[in-house]
Amino acid sequence: MKLRITDTDPAAARADVLVVGVTADGRVVSEGLTDDAADTIAQDLTRIGCDAATGGTWRIPSPAGVKATSVIATGLPDDRSPEGLREGAGAALRAVRGARAVVVALPNADPDELAAVCEGALLGGHAPLFLGASAPASVDSVTVTTAAPRTARARVRKNVLADVAATTLARDLVNQPPGAFTPADFAQAAKRELSGLPVKVTAWDPARLVKERMGGIVAVGQGSANPPRLVILEYKPAGAKAHLAFVGKGITFDSGGLSLKTAKGMETMKGDMGGAAAVLAATKAIAELGLKVRVSTYLACAENMPSGTAQRPGDVITMRDGTTVEVLNTDAEGRLVLADALAYASEQKPDAIIDAATLTGAQMVALGTRLAGVMGNDELLQEEVRQAGSEVGEGFWPMPLPESLRAGLSSPVADLKNIGDQWGGMLYAGLFLQSFVPHEIPWAHLDIAGPAFNEWSEHGFTPRGGTGFAARTLVEFARRRAG
Repeated sequence: MKLRITDTDPAAARADVLVVGVTADGRVVSEGLTDDAADTIAQDLTRIGCDAATGGTWRIPSPAGVKATSVIATGLPDDRSPEGLREGAGAALRAVRGARAVVVALPNADPDELAAVCEGALLGGHAPLFLGASAPASVDSVTVTTAAPRTARARVRKNVLADVAATTLARDLVNQPPGAFTPADFAQAAKRELSGLPVKVTAWDPARLVKERMGGIVAVGQGSANPPRLVILEYKPAGAKAHLAFVGKGITFDSGGLSLKTAKGMETMKGDMGGAAAVLAATKAIAELGLKVRVSTYLACAENMPSGTAQRPGDVITMRDGTTVEVLNTDAEGRLVLADALAYASEQKPDAIIDAATLTGAQMVALGTRLAGVMGNDELLQEEVRQAGSEVGEGFWPMPLPESLRAGLSSPVADLKNIGDQWGGMLYAGLFLQSFVPHEIPWAHLDIAGPAFNEWSEHGFTPRGGTGFAARTLVEFARRRAG
């Protein structure tokens, strides 16, 4: 999609659709429309029964004086927060996918509001990957009207385009059919997406994984005909102000292994590589922006399948750092591939490590489908991640890693077991991962199981399927660290 930011009169723009806001009291709010035009639109909305509910949309023919073919009003909360504007713009653009040209005249008095409107519009107008003749079309071009100064417009446009490109790439990767997107395919996708950028891409095949003592990745992948990979991305710009490590869980399909999931439980498991998709997409955006921060990214990719060669409950495996793990549930596989990657990332001594993973169903039990959990060994880093997420409309809620639960990971035959007691599954997974990161390296773990894949109805700027969650947060985090 093309994005144009302008201060021209929205009523004079020739487009398929003009987007305005409507608040709970029935007022039409916009950027640049005259009071008379806004009042006329409000009267027409009342006639069709618009209740102005937040998240709703209502489409009407354009009144006299508005050159767009039609007007769509999107419900906005009274506080006019950036989050509300982002969601409202997304809902409006989702409702008009297939339109050629859309003008968005939602309120945006400052750069944060302008960024939210632009971002929501582009994300909502992006059609998810669909393989077939009836594939929905993305909106061709979006024009956002604003009174913001030109310098602010240029900065907002640059950042928004990068953030949206990262999110849509992560969405499209997650939405690939799992049979056509194996660990080897993931490695090829990384090479393709980063071609021409100053990012070195290395993929470790099974022989290299064994040589490098990646016991967790090897064990998880050994039941599949499609062998595992560890994909390493290195971006080292001159003058880098920090060294960040991103780690992503890349389970391209998760059957649960011999601890087999139900048929229903497998339906969305092409999305179990949402963390790796997010860190790959973020790394690409960071390199395209030329941010002065070194980024080392690790995609821990495997397919978790049952077979005669699959790991068994009761097996003991040895991880990269020498830790032995008793595998009691082969469906708790994500922490095994992440642990190897975290141990290797720690050896490089970065300034901070952030991992992103669709790790536990327990995250959804605790926080639902729109909030992710953030935990780790450094509260300042967790807060920095939370603030970066808030800036781009991705919510993270801090979760504890209680020492009182650590005994639940004790094994009689190994250093650790891969599952804890019945309750607190998200926390046990975090505690397990914490064992593979030295305490002196700040580390944050993002459990994005709920918000990374939308199984239910679309909302705001969020489509069905892969959402690309966490990609924008990681780009914003790197932007802040780069200064």
